[in-house]
Amino acid sequence: MARRLFPIFLLLLTAAFAQQQSVPIFRADVGEVLAQVSVLDQHGRAVTGLPQSDFTVYDNDAAQTLDSFTSGDAPVSAGILVDNSGSMRSKREQVDRAALNFVRAGNPDDQTFIVKFNDEYHLVAPFTGSIAALEQGLGEINPDYATAMYDAIIRGVEYLNRYGKNTKKVILLISDGADDASGHNLEQTEQILRVQNAPLIYCIGLSDHEDSGWVRRDNARVLNRIAELTGGLAYFPKNLNQVNDITRKVAEDIRLQYSLVYRSSQTAPGFHAIRVVVRDPQHKHLHAVTRRGYWR
Repeated sequence: MARRLFPIFLLLLTAAFAQQQSVPIFRADVGEVLAQVSVLDQHGRAVTGLPQSDFTVYDNDAAQTLDSFTSGDAPVSAGILVDNSGSMRSKREQVDRAALNFVRAGNPDDQTFIVKFNDEYHLVAPFTGSIAALEQGLGEINPDYATAMYDAIIRGVEYLNRYGKNTKKVILLISDGADDASGHNLEQTEQILRVQNAPLIYCIGLSDHEDSGWVRRDNARVLNRIAELTGGLAYFPKNLNQVNDITRKVAEDIRLQYSLVYRSSQTAPGFHAIRVVVRDPQHKHLHAVTRRGYWR
């Protein structure tokens, strides 16, 4: 199967990188800025019911005025990216079950698409709210070949940003974290995600026990970097039996997030760092998790 063409701006970006060894910066007009925020206590548990007055958002270290603040359950546009390479063959049944479990634990009004990737990108289920359609898509491609994870992330984010109808957007990536077939490396992928103002990316890392300790650590490093960049989290289950519980937890945490919208007072072009501080007299040691920033 011929590899589908990337959006033209991504092709140009890759070509420029090959010539300059640095990713060029594309800037777009930015109006409202959305920060999806998970608030966790010292034990990593989600904290709900906090008022707007507990939150302060900083854009390049300048405090911002919120235009909108919402908490609680709201529909999400979600993409599930499933590693379908040969190294995942033995995990297929449990991974597919966990992917559907993520959808079932979400908001009934969510829209979800599913991608299976090996050395190719397969959109096996376009955006839908139908569990049956998603289940059918998961069964279409047998695991095989190499892994082009970075390319799949880039294309999945582009599809989500283009066709996702809900304000809240998220990617769930299930992979061992190894990449041996992409046209992009990790640094290029991170830069593209910044330029695209990527949504939250949650990662579930499923390294083989046969892999060396160095390989497992390196794969975990990759998934942690992708999650932290976008404001998501990375999980590394000790065995496949834990994957269902993790996907359910991720879905529930997404439903408990706060959505903060503001128009930045900082108009300089370039990268804008986002920082959210939460202070509540009833809770100590609260930690706000959100994306690192955006480009304008």
